Amino acid sequence: MNALTGPKAQERSDIHDSPWVSLAYLVFVFVPLAFSGRWSATAWIASVGAVLVFLPMHFGFYRATGRRRGVLALAVAALGFALIPFNPGGHTFIIYAAGMLGWAVPARWAIGLTVLLVALASLEFWWTLPNVALAMGWSTMLAVIAILVLAGTLFGRAKARRDAELRLTQDEVGRLAAMAERERIGRDLHDLLGHTLSLVAIKSELAGRLVERDPQAAKRQIGEVEAVARQALAQVREAVVGIRATGLQAELAATRLALLSADIRLDQSLAPLALPANVESALAMALREATTNVLRHARASRVDVELAQHGGEWRLSIADDGRGGIVTPGTGLAGMRERVAAFDGRVDIDSPAGGGTRLTVSVPVTALPGPAP
Repeated sequence: MNALTGPKAQERSDIHDSPWVSLAYLVFVFVPLAFSGRWSATAWIASVGAVLVFLPMHFGFYRATGRRRGVLALAVAALGFALIPFNPGGHTFIIYAAGMLGWAVPARWAIGLTVLLVALASLEFWWTLPNVALAMGWSTMLAVIAILVLAGTLFGRAKARRDAELRLTQDEVGRLAAMAERERIGRDLHDLLGHTLSLVAIKSELAGRLVERDPQAAKRQIGEVEAVARQALAQVREAVVGIRATGLQAELAATRLALLSADIRLDQSLAPLALPANVESALAMALREATTNVLRHARASRVDVELAQHGGEWRLSIADDGRGGIVTPGTGLAGMRERVAAFDGRVDIDSPAGGGTRLTVSVPVTALPGPAP
């Protein structure tokens, strides 16, 4: 009887969020009957009937929206009140109702209604049970469990809201980053090619005028056009490398957001190293690929990222505490090895079964700046 999720839940991280698993708590409806010889056949029939009535309301709650969810929660509570005179195990339905209210109505309403339901059930125990001690025992048990269930539900509800806000924030950050990147690319290309193409056009026009009157001068102008065009091509290639390159700090920020949305803790230790742009881009891509593998396969709760210089090497280490033993060759790992091999570097993976995975990318400090692989 833990948190009951809404019908639009993106994913269920707790087994209690399944409508089938949460039915296991119905066993407590019959516990008083099984351990007491005083209950009649009427109590058994009433209990079985109450369960049959409860089932469609239970599954309906997972599909319902709006006010209908609150109505179903109160209907389940009413079912519990109706069963208590025959079987005190009917308090189980009131606990179900407390969990449902935690998802169906605002928190303060859920708390108030749960307190009211517990109070009414306590009065009913007082009226129907044979002595005060039993009434107090059943009332106390109901109050404690209902409070715990409601608290867990409200906590799950708050967490679901935070997760949704985090996803929206992550999407917005990505959208703004893409927009800023498009604007930067547009400015860079305009600054880079605007003057160059204007110069090519002017010199081409001049060469066309000189081709008959002064062929040698026209030839010089055409040669200058060729030199300018080659220079522009080299600048465009450099610009494309810059566009493709991803800074390690930026990639680490994206990694933190991705892991946080999956409830995975990230610990980082990055030494202040002056890395060549192409090496930093290769390490950033390795971090991205490792993060993707953690999210897809590792089932980890923690990831450690460390960048340091050891002897003559820069080393980026990404370690998780997941299940390990799942490293298989793929395009991502192959691409990582290829990018690092361009600097005479290497990729080492240690992934014992049940012992997590550690991926280490090592690049010699003698790696020269140049086009990113």
